[in-house]
Parts: sequence; structure tokens; C-alpha cells
Amino acid sequence: MRRPYRVVVAKPGLDGHDRGARVIARALREAGYEVIYTGLHQTPEQIAETTIQEDADAVGLSILSGAHMTLFPRILEELDSRGAGDVLVFAGGIIPDADIAELEKTGVARIFTPGAPLGEITAWLEQRLDEREAGE
Repeated sequence: MRRPYRVVVAKPGLDGHDRGARVIARALREAGYEVIYTGLHQTPEQIAETTIQEDADAVGLSILSGAHMTLFPRILEELDSRGAGDVLVFAGGIIPDADIAELEKTGVARIFTPGAPLGEITAWLEQRLDEREAGE
């Protein structure tokens, strides 16, 4: 890791289950990231605002509610409209395979489904952020 990257971990919408988000937040911290966990029930506007205020390099979204096709594009739009469209957005949770390609088309860099190894997630994020930092 070129420097300690800042990552916002967020739970958009009305989903009240945050165990996965907390596990990811802890894994990222243990891998050397600075992590800001927003807590439950965040709106796209709140997530975008936190990302900007915290000068985050990436946003990790966690969702189990099934509202990903509505909420993720709204979060990307909010980031873009606030001048933070270059922030790397990745996600995880219960997301059907059929929706993954569509979400990636909208700008979500990667979707991790249940069972993804934590080391794979942290290594992927580090590689992507290092590439951005190097201007690749």
C-alpha cells in the first residue's frame, strides 16, 4: 500500500443487518486502511457527503435488502454530482449474478458476494487504489 487509504463503509437504505459491513470494516483496518463506518440506514446523499467530508479514496457498500439496483446508481450519481465521481465504489452482499454486470456498467468497480475471502477483497482494493495513485 503506497499510503494508508481512506475507505467509507456504508449500509444504504433500510437494511438493518450490518454484520458483513462490520467484518469488512475490521478486515480493512487490519490490512492498514483508514476506515469510516457510517452505520445503518444511510441515504445516497449521506454516503456521498461522508465520502467527500472524509476525503475517502473508496466507498464499500453493503446491502442485503435487494434495493441495490436503485440505491447503488443513486450513490454513484450523488458522488458524480458533487465532484467525487472518481472515488472507487465497490460492494458486497446478497446481489444476484444477473445484476452484477448491470451494476458494473453503472460504475460499481466490483461486487463481492457472500463467501468472498477477506484477503481477496483487501488485496483487490489495494491493487486498484495503488494503480490509481500511480496514474495507471
